[in-house]
Amino acid sequence: MTRSNIHLIVALIMLISSVSAANQTAATGDQIATDAGPLVVHPIEHATFVMVWGGKTIAVDPVGGAPAFSEFPEADLILITDLHGDHLSVETVAALSGPGTTTVAPAAVAEKFPEADRTRISVLANGESMEWEDVVVEAIPMYNVTEGREEYHLKGRGNGYLLTVGGRRIYIAGDTEDIPEMRSLEDIDAAFLCMNLPYTMDVDAAADAVLEFKPKIVYPYHYRGKGGLSDLETFTAIVSKDPAIEVRLLEWY
Repeated sequence: MTRSNIHLIVALIMLISSVSAANQTAATGDQIATDAGPLVVHPIEHATFVMVWGGKTIAVDPVGGAPAFSEFPEADLILITDLHGDHLSVETVAALSGPGTTTVAPAAVAEKFPEADRTRISVLANGESMEWEDVVVEAIPMYNVTEGREEYHLKGRGNGYLLTVGGRRIYIAGDTEDIPEMRSLEDIDAAFLCMNLPYTMDVDAAADAVLEFKPKIVYPYHYRGKGGLSDLETFTAIVSKDPAIEVRLLEWY
């Protein structure tokens, strides 16, 4: 056997091992059934998570540097909601990106990247949408409404996202208070909902909104604020008044 053949075999073994590890990682997350295979959710921390679907890796608000994503391949799609440090890390985005990576962000976020990288960002404003592979990405408003908190998240600056993936509608709230645009959502299969004071909304407001727009599954996330972690037991008890809504608690902290 020639040396070149040995190198080829070693490379193939490494590739197979890498694919196997990626498949194993994808299978260990929380699964949302779709018409085209499971969408698998992997919480990283706070507002940061990864979804794997159809062999594609979707990173949401990636922060924490490359080590936080060591179990995953480079991202195929990156979604960024806002410019605060718990949502945006230019260095982490660079570490997760390859030649084929698509990054979606609002204009205020794109401006935080080096000028040479801005042309690679698909900028969406509230109300705009785009198609990526077989996924539809819609930018949803996220903002504060309580007097004295408006400056935390100005209306129009950041994006929540509504993804249509394999026939399922997935809502990612980003940093928002209890706003009409959220309450008017329809046919939501899964919602990632923030709840941390003073930056977004409290548990009661979040639960009341969920009972109105009625997602089939709700994932509380982004629930660490100045007072510590929000009371998920109370949130779950309120939402459970509607047995059609399933609360799924993942390990975010």
